Amino acid sequence: MGRQWLLAKREVNSLRKSQATGKYLKEIMVAAKHGGPDPSANARLFAACEKARRESVPRDNIERAIKKGAGIGDEKMILENVTFEGYAPHKVPVIVEVLTDNKNRTAPEIRMLFKKGVLGAAGSNKFLFDHVGLVEAHHPDAGSDLEAAAIEAGANEVEPLTHLQNDDIPEGSAGARFITDRTAVHAVSEWLSKNGWTVVTSEMGHIAKNFPTLTPEQTAEVGEFLQQLDDHDDVHRVWAAVK
Repeated sequence: MGRQWLLAKREVNSLRKSQATGKYLKEIMVAAKHGGPDPSANARLFAACEKARRESVPRDNIERAIKKGAGIGDEKMILENVTFEGYAPHKVPVIVEVLTDNKNRTAPEIRMLFKKGVLGAAGSNKFLFDHVGLVEAHHPDAGSDLEAAAIEAGANEVEPLTHLQNDDIPEGSAGARFITDRTAVHAVSEWLSKNGWTVVTSEMGHIAKNFPTLTPEQTAEVGEFLQQLDDHDDVHRVWAAVK
């Protein structure tokens, strides 16, 4: 085969980069739709734009996505938010958030992915998750008091976040995930931004109430299944009961 595998690898990487770019732009559109087109007044939009810029998404594409989401100009966002519930292998609860312009096309494709997954299955499970606000951020001072920041910002809980858990968190910095009421996401993000923190994620999310005990092999199987879901062009977020 010679070096043909290198070409295949480049093609896969190129495809994944294209998929990631599409997901970044969808997040920008949704953020602009719900919070307005001004990043300085919309923490979720600011975080989405910063993430897209770090991944070298062209500025014109970002600005077009903002206008489209906010309904400014000729282009209008026609994306429907659809949530699917199900189980990964080994009965791990999963919630999949989809942004699609054709629910009739996307729904059967997502159901098929669940059906293909080893022991994966669709099924109601939202009661196994808490629907909360999530703000992920980092501070240049690695010794920052996370608990104090959470209290001042108005978050309900905080947990450390490392570069290994989120590659938007620089190594050597203080990373944290602040868990908030859904109505407090913007206020918490705004306080953090004004007090030396860099917000990288600001959104609504689902946190599992309990986490099944898995062996390393089972964890790998679940991870492979979740990756297949996440690779779908229309999948926006995948929430799973996996630590």
